[in-house]
Amino acid sequence: MLKDPIFIEALPGIGNVGKIAGDFVAGALKAERFATIYSENFPPQVVPDQECVVKMACNELWHARGPKGRDIVFLRGDYQGGTPEGQFALACDVMDVILSFGVSTIITLGGYGTGLMPGEVHVFGAVSRRELKPALEKAGVTFRPGEPQAGIVGASGALVGLGQANGIDSFCLMGETSGFFADQKSALAVIEVLRKILGIRRRLDLAELEEQSRKIDELAERVNSAEPAPAEDLNYIG
Repeated sequence: MLKDPIFIEALPGIGNVGKIAGDFVAGALKAERFATIYSENFPPQVVPDQECVVKMACNELWHARGPKGRDIVFLRGDYQGGTPEGQFALACDVMDVILSFGVSTIITLGGYGTGLMPGEVHVFGAVSRRELKPALEKAGVTFRPGEPQAGIVGASGALVGLGQANGIDSFCLMGETSGFFADQKSALAVIEVLRKILGIRRRLDLAELEEQSRKIDELAERVNSAEPAPAEDLNYIG
């Protein structure tokens, strides 16, 4: 029996912000894999590791014991569904599983693509009901009315929507990112918000992510005069 479980989606998307942040927090909490999800909606491929042993395209469910003994279930992996229909079908399958766990909160993670190299990174939010906003704002989440205009796509959006439909408190955390590369700087901002939401008070080893973040700052200095990509091309979550 899980204790008041929280569900966190951490799949790849724009800037890989959600995956980087979710994988880091899962690792910091010493999460353990307990289920593997295979689907016809994933690419029909296997990927060999350093020992040339293959792994089939999949998602995984991982469990960790959070602060005060509260259980956390992470959805992790390297793939989302290959089509919009496939993404929705997978989200429905995952939803069926987490409903059986009695999950009380759904958190999805993603990147808020701007086409720009941000200085200070904001973490934007979208919620299943307005009453959730004050606590999230206290944790450092920014809300922009009607944003992102292009919507929240993929698992990040579908799971929040399905959570809302099932009466579960659900919200998406979106790290501001250019969307041009894997963005550890944006992931750090999301991790900091997650720490506050989950009540993680102990020190985390962020050295590697902080080093990558400094490299992103250096890159930003070199490209900040470049013409940005049109916002409508990147302003979405995945």
